[in-house]
Amino acid sequence: MDYSYLDRNVADVRRRISAACAEAGIKDVTMVAAVKYADIGEINYLHDSLGVTDIGENRVQQLLEHYEGLNDRNVNIHFIGTLQTNKVKYIADKVCMIHSVDSVKLAAEIDKQAKKRDRVIDVLVEINSGEEESKSGVMPAQAEALCMELAKFENICLKGFMTMAPRCEKKEDYLKFFSQTYAQVLDIWTKKLHNIGRPVISMGMSESFEEAIASGADTVRIGRCLFAK
Repeated sequence: MDYSYLDRNVADVRRRISAACAEAGIKDVTMVAAVKYADIGEINYLHDSLGVTDIGENRVQQLLEHYEGLNDRNVNIHFIGTLQTNKVKYIADKVCMIHSVDSVKLAAEIDKQAKKRDRVIDVLVEINSGEEESKSGVMPAQAEALCMELAKFENICLKGFMTMAPRCEKKEDYLKFFSQTYAQVLDIWTKKLHNIGRPVISMGMSESFEEAIASGADTVRIGRCLFAK
């Protein structure tokens, strides 16, 4: 297979991330390759040949199919899509982090399945920053209360927050949503949870990752820009 488009695309995205980091005055950002539309050959090439260490899965069944075909299972698998409680058991031993926790019910099931496997699973609270009824995530006003509930579980570890901004026509509109979320989550993290260190802030996708980095993101989820031929 000719994967030269991946070489070009990954190099371009890394260049843009580096430029955005320099502009924002930060050292590094984790790029999670969103592989919803990728095949296993592309995923293995990203990891084995291009050094992409983190992949993001949106669907449980697809994650399981990809997992079976991985050349190296040391790749970091992030679950970034909507997760149903009855599907947690299938991925609890495979993921390094779940980005989309938006209810105590889901958190309880992740904790339960993690305990069965004698592990602690890192999670992010998903915030619906645009307050869109059609999208998952907890409403901003409810995020603090959910965080306090999650802190009670022993087999999950709240690492930070994830958000997906509404699709915007103007780049500056992304900045508004991301900046609002960043300010809110830092307030929760530093004043309410009394955590030491900085939270993981996962926000920004192909059309908005530079604005997300400018607003404080340290993790971006990129799909289309990587796989365009």
